[in-house]
Amino acid sequence: MAVLVAAVLAGGTAGYAAGQLGDDDPAPPAAARSAGDLQAVAARVLPSVVSVQTDGGQGSGFVFDARGRILTNAHVVEGSSRVTVELQDGRRLSAEVVGDDPDHDVAVLEPETARGLTAVDLATGVRPAVGDTVLAIGSPLGLSGTVTSGIVSALDRSVRLGDDNGSGGPRRALQTDASINPGNSGGPLVDAEGRVIGINTAIATLDRNRGGSIGIGFAIPVGDAVAAARTIIDGG
Repeated sequence: MAVLVAAVLAGGTAGYAAGQLGDDDPAPPAAARSAGDLQAVAARVLPSVVSVQTDGGQGSGFVFDARGRILTNAHVVEGSSRVTVELQDGRRLSAEVVGDDPDHDVAVLEPETARGLTAVDLATGVRPAVGDTVLAIGSPLGLSGTVTSGIVSALDRSVRLGDDNGSGGPRRALQTDASINPGNSGGPLVDAEGRVIGINTAIATLDRNRGGSIGIGFAIPVGDAVAAARTIIDGG
C-alpha cells in the first residue's frame, strides 16, 4: 500500500499527495535528555505557541519575532484574511493574515496586539542531527498546549505537499517520530535547548480517510520557513 503524506489540518480539507521520500543525511545520535530537562523546555516554549482558528478549520502557530508576529502553515489559513489565535492563557486575539507562500506552506499573522507575546528562539544557524531529541508542540484535534516527544528521524527528506494534484511540488523536510496529528499544522518542532528547528506540517499515513500519526511526521526546516516569512513581510 502506498504511503500518503497528509497536511495536518483539523476541521477542514487537507491536501494529500504521494510522498517522495529522498535519502536522509545520517549523523551520530545526540545524547538523551532527562524528563526534567524536557519539562523545562516545554514550559519555556509553550507560552509562545498559539492555536489558530479559521472558518474552515484549526491549526497551530508560534510567535517568531519581537513584533509578536506569528508563523503558521499556509494551508491552515488558506482563504482567510483574518483569523483568531488563542494563547496558552486562554486569551483570544484577532489576527490579520499578512500573507502566505503556498509553495513553502508558510504564512505570517499579525495579531491585534503584541502585549504579552514572547517570541521563541529560532535555531536558524543550527543544523539538527539524526537522533536529536525534539518536542512537537501545538493543538492536535483542538487540544491546545499538547506536547509530544521523539527524535529527528531523518534530514532533507523530499516530500511532495499540496492539493490532490500534487501541485505543491517536492520540498525538503525534517522527519520526526514525535507524534503529530491533525491540528498540529503550523506548530513548532523544537530541540532539547528549546530552539525551534522546524514547523510541523504533514504526516505520513496509509489511509487518507482515517489519517493519524504512524510515527512519521514532517516539518519545514526553520531556515526555509523564516526566509519565506521575511519575503512575505517585505512584500516580495
